[in-house]
Amino acid sequence: MKVRLKDVAALAGVAVNTASTILNRRPNSWASKETEARVFKAAEELGYKPNRAAVGLRSGRFNTLGLLIPDLHNPFYTSFADLLEAEAEKRGFDLILESWRVNLQREQHCLHDLVDRQVDGVASFLSDHHVHQQFLAEQARGRRPFVAIHNAVSDPLPVDSVLTDFSGGLRDAVESLYAHGHRQFAFLCALAEGQDDGKRLELFRQMLADKGISSGGFAFVRCGHSIESAHAAAAQLLSRAKSPRPTALIALNDLSAIGAIRAAVDAKLQVPRDLSVVGVDDIPFARFHPVSLSTIAQPIDEMARKAVEMLVDRIENPEKTHLEQCIYPTRFIHRESVADAPKTERAVSGRK
Repeated sequence: MKVRLKDVAALAGVAVNTASTILNRRPNSWASKETEARVFKAAEELGYKPNRAAVGLRSGRFNTLGLLIPDLHNPFYTSFADLLEAEAEKRGFDLILESWRVNLQREQHCLHDLVDRQVDGVASFLSDHHVHQQFLAEQARGRRPFVAIHNAVSDPLPVDSVLTDFSGGLRDAVESLYAHGHRQFAFLCALAEGQDDGKRLELFRQMLADKGISSGGFAFVRCGHSIESAHAAAAQLLSRAKSPRPTALIALNDLSAIGAIRAAVDAKLQVPRDLSVVGVDDIPFARFHPVSLSTIAQPIDEMARKAVEMLVDRIENPEKTHLEQCIYPTRFIHRESVADAPKTERAVSGRK
């Protein structure tokens, strides 16, 4: 015969509501540790498992969060998902993870699909907040607690947001490369097909202009998000007959930077003797690469913790109207992949 919740409550010697609160790990439980242990033991002895879907439909709570990331192959996003899942678990929530596979059409589908699932709230990396204005406006009207994870933007988003300001880390990277004598730069920008480069080119161009480096001193190269695409784009850049070639390359993520390093090796160049390389994200492999990768790091542990905190706060306080926006700075980490520019480049720079 099917074990019922009231059977567990009877064996544990508690009220049915108390047993339900404990077994569903609701944060509003006032039960002691001893009572909780007794209820869980009774459930285990009887082989009771709550039907979470049924409980959720009755109570409106599923104790589950959703997370949408762009790419399962990029260790940055999987590391973030792992951190966010751990934070959610601390608060009694499970996690549903989806990837939009760096495809803008799939991103739109996944956003609508995930918020309509049996989840209490959703956090999502966004490719472009302008593209999703209508969707974000719908979330702002209260369909589901939603946290946008995105680059820092000039205008506040209509939902709670965890934002990253890359200007500080990028500026420090440019300063370091410039101090090492580099005057010929390349920017390898990994974008989904059809995705706009936003302010990336403008920001990079302005930082170099502030150093007196004109448009002739840098190349802007687009590539896809795969390491293969970055390798191909960097190989094409480094094989150009036009002189001078870049001596410093900044990639939009660490995987692209690693692809560029392989392209440099294939072109018989040494990193960092002939080409200094900087990535973004500080993935775990970055410091263990044969030539440890200089990178621009984001505080993803703090970002994951804050995203969960925002969602749970909104779930537990549905009447809350004030929007939260947290902007996190980035920092440049200097490692072995950055060194002095080649002597010929430094000699030319010295005559300027």
